[in-house]
Amino acid sequence: MNGTLGRASNAIAWRARRLQTRLANFGTARTCPMCASSVKAFGPEGEDHAVLFDLDVVGGGLRDGAICPICQSVDRERLVYLFLVRQGLIRHGMRMMHVAPETVLMGWLRKQVGAGYFTADLMEPSVDQNLDLTAIPYPDASMDAVICNHIMEHIPDDGLAMREVLRVLKPGAWAIAQVPIALKLDATIEDPSVEDPKERQRRFGQDDHIRIYAAKDYVARLSAAGFEIEPFRWTEAGAAFGAPDNKYGLLPKEVLFFLRKPKAAKASATA
Repeated sequence: MNGTLGRASNAIAWRARRLQTRLANFGTARTCPMCASSVKAFGPEGEDHAVLFDLDVVGGGLRDGAICPICQSVDRERLVYLFLVRQGLIRHGMRMMHVAPETVLMGWLRKQVGAGYFTADLMEPSVDQNLDLTAIPYPDASMDAVICNHIMEHIPDDGLAMREVLRVLKPGAWAIAQVPIALKLDATIEDPSVEDPKERQRRFGQDDHIRIYAAKDYVARLSAAGFEIEPFRWTEAGAAFGAPDNKYGLLPKEVLFFLRKPKAAKASATA
């Protein structure tokens, strides 16, 4: 009985704290599409290393209006969520791998997809399976979708990781693979030999990153891996994505890289 009363008391306290948080943050300036909360502002999130600002890195750097104070979803997570919903890409029973899963998006996808959804990461113990993205332990054409955001900038052989994601996708299936993109770079900067965390922070903006991508180069690498690439700019999509007043607190400069595996093998250039 005491255990039951204790759990009930904890649940009541949790609901009270959540209500207090909602009341403290209530406003009409922003709406979180993931928890349907109306708030006066989203909070700050991200790293504040100089290189991220010097190179205008989208998806990196400290952002003032990034995180929902109610559900803790972040800007890039909300963009992916809105894209999946608006494009009708999620169906129950599909087979989906979600790498280094964003917490709120993970909860929603697990409910929508069902048993075919699983999370993965190299070392994180809380995921469904630990795996190396450069050696995915699944057969060819076994996945309907893969989501792996902010992963490729960690991996020395990113080309191999991209090819592995392509390999496990079914023909015509899709992936989303966001990365930090430096708008002031003409070419990607990278150095996998750098191991010192402070030097990585100085050069790449985070202590476990080994590169910062330039946009054209990132697209070129995805294309070389075999993907068909459909860049999506939410600022051109109107009210469905909160434009023009950024109702949902998205990154104005962020482009979503929607990828597809070709339905048929591309013809050889020498054929």
